[in-house]
Amino acid sequence: MLRGVNVGGNILKMDRLRELCDELQFKNTKTYVQSGNLVFDSDRPASVLCSLIERRLAGETRLPVSVIKRTPAELKQILSNNPFLKEKEIDRSTLHVTFLAKPAGKVALNQLAAINSGVDRFRSIGKEIYVHCPNGYGETKLSNNAIQNLLGVIATTRNWNTVNKLYEMAS
Repeated sequence: MLRGVNVGGNILKMDRLRELCDELQFKNTKTYVQSGNLVFDSDRPASVLCSLIERRLAGETRLPVSVIKRTPAELKQILSNNPFLKEKEIDRSTLHVTFLAKPAGKVALNQLAAINSGVDRFRSIGKEIYVHCPNGYGETKLSNNAIQNLLGVIATTRNWNTVNKLYEMAS
């Protein structure tokens, strides 16, 4: 998942992203919507893929692009772990997942809890923050930028539908 693509004037066409992935010799490259969701196969070690993509994207966009990777197995676990799904009447369109480059510290998570007010809720599990925004993501104080800045960790957020679609594409 690419952070900050096609927002704030940081444009990257998905056709061009697939071309760049072909140049990196990725297989079965697919994108989903225009926000930098990428699924591919590669024989390269997972530990190098993010920096490889970030280096290849350098100069392709106005601003640097960060990449956060999850495997199909990790996406499956993320889908299973969403604590808000245990609530009978939950509206899935109000659910989001913020993917972190690394787990957040407890002190930082406490700071995140301190800025939150109103009906929005979050739960941190591993390298993900599950966010429930009953009044819409556009109104929350738990935005991607707020989470990233408070936790001091690269982050990118996807709505619940997109997370499910990425898992479907990757499986």
